[in-house]
Amino acid sequence: RNSVFKWIEGQGASLYLKPSGYTGVADYGSEPGCNGLILDSKGQLVSCEHGDRRISVLTTGGGKRTLVDNYRGKRLNSPNDAVFHSNGDLYFTDPPYGLPNRYDDPRRELDFCGVYRLSSDGELTLLTDEMTRPNGIGFSPDEKTLYVAQSDPEAAIWKAFPVKPDGTLGKGRVIHDATDAVNELPGLPDGMAIDKDGNIFATGPGGVYVFNPDGKLLGRISTGERTANCTFGGADGSMLYLAADMYVCRIQTKSQGIRR
Repeated sequence: RNSVFKWIEGQGASLYLKPSGYTGVADYGSEPGCNGLILDSKGQLVSCEHGDRRISVLTTGGGKRTLVDNYRGKRLNSPNDAVFHSNGDLYFTDPPYGLPNRYDDPRRELDFCGVYRLSSDGELTLLTDEMTRPNGIGFSPDEKTLYVAQSDPEAAIWKAFPVKPDGTLGKGRVIHDATDAVNELPGLPDGMAIDKDGNIFATGPGGVYVFNPDGKLLGRISTGERTANCTFGGADGSMLYLAADMYVCRIQTKSQGIRR
């Protein structure tokens, strides 16, 4: 629908922004809007835009400003999800899901799907191109580990990358593999949220997986349908909000999300 909605306790949902990720006039596939949304240190909305193939910020004055839309002169595929480091750097994933024909789209200019870092001064660095379909992304509480989900049905995994002092990544390792569940349950590894103890709440086949920092499965929240993303909220950060195909819901947990 190329729109962003907002939900307020006691008021319900209402349209917040339209268009959200595609400003063209021609038809542009099934996912032209924005995907990942995150607030910066000023409370401004940062959007991963599929159709316009960029990451933008909705400024306090009401206008949008492009943060990044290319890597070395080639347009990004379609930024998907993002997370801020406490120093202001933005880490994000760039699969081709927003392109009308995805991997085979003639408009695609990069021959890989990257995980990037956009520094606070605007410098873009490719951190890894080893993941086939990088998607959800999140930091451990101490920011020494970056977790990335891979929404590939042939390799439905989550990887952990050590973060070096300069902000680049070391060699990644698979912490959990849900490939066997893909044919039995709806959904793929997608968005994630991290609690203050370092546990990972990650959407995947069948709902939300809960891992400890080493990838040990602690439990799963079954939703019955594909679940795209999750985040902690509420007064004390213990409410887990879920975005599924047909609904947005929330679950009270005994955990508390990271407050950055």
